[in-house]
Amino acid sequence: MSSTPFLLGVLKLGNIGTSPLLELLFDERAERENFDVVLVGSGAKMNEEVAERSAQQLIEQKPQLVLIPSPNAALKGPAKAREVIKKAGIPVIILSDLLPKDQREALAAEGYGYILIPADSMIGARREFLDPTEMVLFNADVIRVLAATGALRRVLQALDEAIANIVAGKEPKVPTLVINASRAVSAGKFTNPYARAKAMAAYEIATAVAPIAIKGCFKQKEHEKYIPTVASAHEMMRTAALLADEAREIEKYGDSLHRSPHFDDGTVGGKTKLAGKPAKPK
Repeated sequence: MSSTPFLLGVLKLGNIGTSPLLELLFDERAERENFDVVLVGSGAKMNEEVAERSAQQLIEQKPQLVLIPSPNAALKGPAKAREVIKKAGIPVIILSDLLPKDQREALAAEGYGYILIPADSMIGARREFLDPTEMVLFNADVIRVLAATGALRRVLQALDEAIANIVAGKEPKVPTLVINASRAVSAGKFTNPYARAKAMAAYEIATAVAPIAIKGCFKQKEHEKYIPTVASAHEMMRTAALLADEAREIEKYGDSLHRSPHFDDGTVGGKTKLAGKPAKPK
């Protein structure tokens, strides 16, 4: 392994639930050797001008791999950012909530990687309903669903594999992955069938939030219609978060909760018993 640290670039355009803690997933104890992160964010905005400027700022740091989390990766801003980074010869992996099948296939053909998380659903962005407090609480609920069901662990598995491939000097192999409920919950490693069922229910409910939020934000014009619609979407996400939390608590009661910390060399350990020590993979 090279003595020069691997440099991961993260370009955050707008926000999805996966975005706020993404770069922290790789180094949860801040002790990983030969691994650094450079982060550029555009705040809430994700138009073409902001996206291109942010991409150029990131390129200047010369990362070896770039992750671009954003809502709806089909929009012009995220598309512009990935084009700019690709021209610089840097592998790109897109993380988003949705992308039509034909566009996924086109991106894969062009060499981009992608990870789509349908449960990372759109927020109910209507001014009459959405304020900073509601925005933070919605994102907190989304994050709890994605973490407790296993979706974020599945994201990390795919990204760790891509990074390991680059570190080993191999041809970059980027993932093309859609995380459905089955893939999320499998990564969650639930042992109790009721915990697994609750996690699946949480993921499916969170996935169902998106069509309702889209309806309230873009299709309904009368405020007496769209306000209760977007509010109902947020109530669904809150319910999903509670179910996901229940699933995790069941595993705790059986002392079978799976944990997968990074070691300082980047390998991923595993343990279930609370009092046990994580073991390195053989």
